[in-house]
Amino acid sequence: MRVIVNGEEREIASANIGALLGELDYEGTHFAIAVNYDVVPKSRWAETALNSGDEIEIITPRQGG
Repeated sequence: MRVIVNGEEREIASANIGALLGELDYEGTHFAIAVNYDVVPKSRWAETALNSGDEIEIITPRQGG
């Protein structure tokens, strides 16, 4: 299915957020996920289904000055 991840249109096979993170090779636990502008709690990543056309933002913290 086609979705938008961080502003880029992508073809993905994943059915939920947890699977998507694996498909995109995201490692670690320090990031937030929003689907269609709604932040999804980490406890719901495995159960949150993705649909064609969804807009997904993966936000990672950065240090800087």
